[in-house]
Amino acid sequence: MARTNFDQLLQAGSHFGHLKRKWNPHMAPYIFTEKKGIHIIDLHKTVALVDDAAAAAKQIAKSGKRILFVATKKQAKDIVTEAAQSVNMPYVTERWSGGMLTNFATIRKAIRKMTQIDKMEADGTLNTMSKRERLQVSRQRAKLEKNLGSISDMNRIPAAVFIVDVMKEHIALAEAKKLGIPVIAMVDTNSDPRPVDFPIPSNDDASKSIKAVVDAITEAVKEGLAERGAEKDAPKKDAAPAKEEAPAAEEAPAQEEAPAAEEAPAQEEAPAAEEAPAQEEAPAAEEAPAKEEASAAEEASAQEEAPAAEEAPAQEEAPAAEEAPAQEEAPAAEEASAQEEIPAAEEAPAQEEAPAAEEAPAEEKKDGEEA
Repeated sequence: MARTNFDQLLQAGSHFGHLKRKWNPHMAPYIFTEKKGIHIIDLHKTVALVDDAAAAAKQIAKSGKRILFVATKKQAKDIVTEAAQSVNMPYVTERWSGGMLTNFATIRKAIRKMTQIDKMEADGTLNTMSKRERLQVSRQRAKLEKNLGSISDMNRIPAAVFIVDVMKEHIALAEAKKLGIPVIAMVDTNSDPRPVDFPIPSNDDASKSIKAVVDAITEAVKEGLAERGAEKDAPKKDAAPAKEEAPAAEEAPAQEEAPAAEEAPAQEEAPAAEEAPAQEEAPAAEEAPAKEEASAAEEASAQEEAPAAEEAPAQEEAPAAEEAPAQEEAPAAEEASAQEEIPAAEEAPAQEEAPAAEEAPAEEKKDGEEA
């Protein structure tokens, strides 16, 4: 969509050029015809070139860079001042100070001087000066404000320069070209469009024509600033839902871990509960063999009181019986073996005594016969 249209420019008088004898031959491509000794500008080309210049200005504003508006002509001062202030861009509507771009460091020093005077006025330092010194400082401040007040917030060289009437602002154009700064300019039939990067052929003397072109550029700058603001806000809006999802994602694992945590203690308690009865049974099991061993020890002591012949076999077989894997059967095995061996032990002495008894009468009979 075009920033301007043919009828709007026609009503603003943008098609009127200078006298034929004042023309610049390099403007011939933009001249439609000549009428009553005055050149008529081709507004169809003007509309297309305004769109190109507006697109460039929009892109510069979108990138966060600044455009310097320059117009020191009487009929353009108020229009450019209002337009530049509406988009918060620096502007020069008074005298163009030589070296404002090429000697920018010196210009910054003058701006810092103006700022220093403001601080002195704020903290009351000026009140300590004499009346003559205060008057000199105030005059210096007024002069700096008039020439440099509109660019006091321009901390670096601008990314582009918009000029009204390149013939009058030829110093600004020369400095911009020397530094390689893109130039958007209104050029009339008496101007040279070659040094201008984005020429806009139109009447640069009529206030209505100037306003029509300046408004088109200003609207483009506003759109660029709006898009830049939207791009800055977009990451914040994306980050907000992400932050909301993050706690939800953290809560979900927490909820999953909570049952797991509950199950883990349960599982830990279950083995503990199993181990507790096992531990309780273990002492009971240990006590039972201990009791059995105590009874076995009592029986063994009882058996020790028996004759020495009976003790030997009992003591020999008692360890064998105790080595049996079944602790409960050990006492029974010991008792059984003890019972079996007691008669055997009793028979053995009986058998030994029996032959001895038989031999004794036999010997006595022999002695009797011999006698």
